[in-house]
Amino acid sequence: MSIGLTLLVEIITFALFVYAFKKLLWKPLMGVMDARQARIAEGLAASDRGMEALQKAEAKSDDALREARDQARDILAAANQQAVQLVEQARETARTEGDRIVERAKAEVDREVQAARESLRRDVGRLAVQGAERILKREIDSKAHAQMLDQLAAEI
Repeated sequence: MSIGLTLLVEIITFALFVYAFKKLLWKPLMGVMDARQARIAEGLAASDRGMEALQKAEAKSDDALREARDQARDILAAANQQAVQLVEQARETARTEGDRIVERAKAEVDREVQAARESLRRDVGRLAVQGAERILKREIDSKAHAQMLDQLAAEI
């Protein structure tokens, strides 16, 4: 065969192959390619959605962490304020208790001073009466004695 005829047969064979390929295999091959392209596009979209979800989750996590820190700061501030109040209350209670103890001590001292004065008045009165009895060498009855003590106590 000559080159021209061989070339013509090869061209016809190639054309038949292209026609048969296009009729029989092109659509299934394109379907597989389209399906793969769709899966790739779906994977890329899912990846984008995943990235968005990750960014949202990170933002939400940051917000939650910031809120937790704010709450912790508020709790610490409240605890510090409460501690200051407790210390101030304890100081005030101690001051009040100290004042009350001092007042009681002053009252006790005043009572003791008053009792000592009364005792001293009685003793002085008794000694004065005894001295007067000795000087006068006479007896004084108890009524007169009580009257003299009262008068002496009033003068002292």
